[in-house]
Amino acid sequence: MTKAEMTPRQRWLALFNRQRPDRIPTDYWATGEVNTRLMRDLKCASMDEVYVRLHIDRPRVLGAGLTRHNHPDEPQADIWGVRSRTIAYGTGEYSEFASHPLAHVETVEQVHAFRWPDPDDVHDFNTYAKEIKSAPDDRLIRVAAYEPFLLYAAMRGMEQAMMDLLAEPDIADAILAHIFDYYYRFNTRMWEIGQGRIDLTYVAEDLGSQSSLLFGLEQIRRFLLPNQKKMADQARRYGIHIFYHTDGSARLAIPELLSVTGIEVLNPIQWRCPGMEREGLVRDFGSRLIFHGAMDNQQTMPFGTVEDVRQEVLDNIRIFSPARWVCAPCHNLQAVSPTANIITLYETIHEHGRLE
Repeated sequence: MTKAEMTPRQRWLALFNRQRPDRIPTDYWATGEVNTRLMRDLKCASMDEVYVRLHIDRPRVLGAGLTRHNHPDEPQADIWGVRSRTIAYGTGEYSEFASHPLAHVETVEQVHAFRWPDPDDVHDFNTYAKEIKSAPDDRLIRVAAYEPFLLYAAMRGMEQAMMDLLAEPDIADAILAHIFDYYYRFNTRMWEIGQGRIDLTYVAEDLGSQSSLLFGLEQIRRFLLPNQKKMADQARRYGIHIFYHTDGSARLAIPELLSVTGIEVLNPIQWRCPGMEREGLVRDFGSRLIFHGAMDNQQTMPFGTVEDVRQEVLDNIRIFSPARWVCAPCHNLQAVSPTANIITLYETIHEHGRLE
């Protein structure tokens, strides 16, 4: 007997409730260039139309927008004092950090003296309250994010940020404490306003490189996990599920992400990286995690054939069959990924991903 058709939200919630949805849920991550091209190629007026056309179960992402965009001491910088610049790379463009306002800080006192943003002063909670109240309930709603070391590196500079964890732990503690305080207050305010409507929140830190962890486990335990746990625990008090993003070869950190942070969804499953082989992840963590991603965005999607994409979808269906899986690209689709490959991804999972 065929299962009744579920809404995108019902599919995700079925996974969280350890039930079988009508079909394997799908998600979509891509750059703006890809979005524009897909809308043009599919003759869709909006990305919402694209999601319906390709049967994509993407959550709605809501937030309190900025009422002030610049740091009071640096008009050309964002609220954290970081300036950015746009870099063109042929098929698109990206933004990279161009200044590091805490690069020359040498004492904890200098950290505290910096003019840190206050979420109540820079965010529009009234508009957010109206948006979340009126949001339809057919799709999952994701609210709030927390990725502190990415911001730390922007404010300090990547090289100095990595050195701080070993050579300047007091400065690292002080900066990370300010970042946590901001996001804890900001996220809690959004969760409180949206109480009962929010399903998912985003906690992240890129722990892995292409071949190994970027940090030692000791540094992950010391500087990252405690505040991740506090943020995740606070979200859970509002009945919100934890979606965790880490690129690369992060296998060695997964047990503690489960036991300390309490993650529920692991993204993006870059299975070509050592330790991230799909079969091993399913064997070791399949009873505790929802896997999200696993459609290779470095080789298959940009440079594979349509048949390569189709086969990878089928391989993933087979490999993840003992576990819970959301089919999605492993990070943002880039402009080098052909429209035909993207369409093939979603048509194949729609055709073969039904769960009877």
